[in-house]
Amino acid sequence: MNEIPHWLEKQNDLQPTKVAIEYGEHQSISYSELREESRKLAKGLMKKGVKSGDHVAILSGSRIEFPVCVHALSYVGAVIVCLNMRLSPEELAFQLTDADVTWFIVDPEFVEKGHKAMQSTTLNEDHIVTMDRLPKAEDSIYLNDHLCLDDVFTMMYTSGTTGKPKAVMHTYGNHWFSAVASALNLGLSASDKWLVCLPLFHIGGFSILMKNVIYGMPIRMLDRFDAKVINNGIRHHGVTIVSVVTVMLQRLMKDLQENSYPASFRCVLLGGGPVPKPLLHKASEKSIPVFQTYGMTETSSQIVTLSPSEALRKLGSAGKALAPATLKIFVDGRIAKPYETGEIHVKGPMVSSGYYKKGHQEAEYLATGDAGYLDEEGFLYVVDRVKDMIISGGENIYPAEVESVLIGIEGVEEVAVTGMVDDEWGEVPAAFIVKKEGTDISFEKMATYCRDHLAPYKIPKQLFIISQLPRNASNKIVRRKLFQSVEGEQGHGH
Repeated sequence: MNEIPHWLEKQNDLQPTKVAIEYGEHQSISYSELREESRKLAKGLMKKGVKSGDHVAILSGSRIEFPVCVHALSYVGAVIVCLNMRLSPEELAFQLTDADVTWFIVDPEFVEKGHKAMQSTTLNEDHIVTMDRLPKAEDSIYLNDHLCLDDVFTMMYTSGTTGKPKAVMHTYGNHWFSAVASALNLGLSASDKWLVCLPLFHIGGFSILMKNVIYGMPIRMLDRFDAKVINNGIRHHGVTIVSVVTVMLQRLMKDLQENSYPASFRCVLLGGGPVPKPLLHKASEKSIPVFQTYGMTETSSQIVTLSPSEALRKLGSAGKALAPATLKIFVDGRIAKPYETGEIHVKGPMVSSGYYKKGHQEAEYLATGDAGYLDEEGFLYVVDRVKDMIISGGENIYPAEVESVLIGIEGVEEVAVTGMVDDEWGEVPAAFIVKKEGTDISFEKMATYCRDHLAPYKIPKQLFIISQLPRNASNKIVRRKLFQSVEGEQGHGH
């Protein structure tokens, strides 16, 4: 059997008194305390009836009980189903049922939502546990002291920007190789401290909980994104790495103003989709070490990351596949030439074997559904989701490329682009802009700016000024809802 010692047992053995997690205002927990709490909870849950192989859902924000529950369930041998706290009761009910959940752990803040969701499932009241009443026990009950790398550990639902969400299955091995691959790329320093401001129920946040116990590296856990608090953590509390998405980096830089980060701060890991070039240039001017990365739930977080030495030379690239991973671009079943955009395919030991109840990944490579190209040196540039592509008069237009230009217009706060039906071209791009307070953006201003940066067919033919962009529970823009958000608001263009 492909086994390793339980990672929390290993850290308790190596550095029991070292701080594992900082949380709250000034609270922290050491590796020995984290182990003790997790083992007590594991025994309490087993006494309650939770057993190896059970599917246990967690609905929670980023609070210290979350990692304690995660490690407790690994001691039991249960499978964790991570639920997004932003979902509606109806969406939660679908996932609870689809994932065959038998036990449900709920943050007190979401008890009402949890109960509503349960009403249309087969779960009963005896099988819901709230985090303020977690069962603890001291009995001598056998707990897993080893982890089998082939066993399924977590299930996380893909955002479902189209169709019903699917549960991605991750094994202990997927999480292990994801953490190891990241360390081989970014390096690991004895002084490292990773700040977690991404939700723990998403792979980006969850993967940092894994690094915490696999590396023996302390993490600083925030219950929500707060630019001021994060910048304070980086500048005054020894944070050396932070994982963010584009909108977070924009807010961090806005809050930072004329200040700068200390030399000890070594990495902003930036994922979550294509990034506007102007933002990367601005970060570079302020000497902010931004490393673009590419990954998805199916790849257990990052699978391609720009190495530190190439960060400025290859600005805008997501880098190369991490050490144990391979990457190819396919166009119509053949391998793409350099600079030819096609669909990104990946393989490696961090790639999920498949979706729950949907069969295993049979192909050698995982087709990601994302579009990108490799340059002549093999660096990946992510263009957009394949399904978001606009085909206008036979020309392919990727919304992210147009958005990257539009964000450079003075007064633009946020932007999204999608296709709209056109009698002549089949489809043409339409722009949806959230403008900064006190600014004015006209169609003419936008079109004039775009003429210097885009081919004529890529310039949006319609502009809508809206108050906010429609996003799903993962904070991703839902392009198909853009037109719904402009009902009653006037668009202008030609």
